[in-house]
Amino acid sequence: MPARDRLRAEKLRGGFVIGRDIIIIEETGSTNDVISEMATGDWPEGLCVFAERQRAGRGQRENQWESAAGKGLWFSILLRPKIDIKESTSLPAWVATIIARTLGEEFGVRATVKPPNDVYINERKVAGVLVEMRAQAGAPHVAVVGIGLNVNHAPSDFSEELRERATSVAIARGSRLNRNLLAVALLRNLDHSYAELFAL
Repeated sequence: MPARDRLRAEKLRGGFVIGRDIIIIEETGSTNDVISEMATGDWPEGLCVFAERQRAGRGQRENQWESAAGKGLWFSILLRPKIDIKESTSLPAWVATIIARTLGEEFGVRATVKPPNDVYINERKVAGVLVEMRAQAGAPHVAVVGIGLNVNHAPSDFSEELRERATSVAIARGSRLNRNLLAVALLRNLDHSYAELFAL
């Protein structure tokens, strides 16, 4: 992978909560699993773990999420939202809405949310959100928010099974996109709205 295509922690770091701490790993099974393990320690809320490649990314209902190396944004966020566990279904809808809004307002790609957790462009899936929440007695619940976003995929980067149902931001735009710029925009927008909705 060319150096210019790599994600850089120093370019992504920022925000009040989400994005203050960034870890980028070359390859893992699932970033959600990495964050889940780290959540038992003293890692702060807002920690983000990005992977250049996932071997076992997953979506809802344990569906596999294809994560082509260096082509998309595969990352998870550690959150401790101040909400009741019964309200956890609001989290994937919130993230999907921010993804669609960021693509439209900042990168000129019209995207729509397919409730509760998917983002589509031209009737094809471009992103998915997986939230795994764990209740904690006497403390804010832990939420692991996983995001998979197809950024610079060409049609040939998808398996034959997905080729007719998936798309990428690059396919929609007709040109590649700097993944660092897109990641920064997403983290910024998630951070701002999280403070308003879930961190009060």
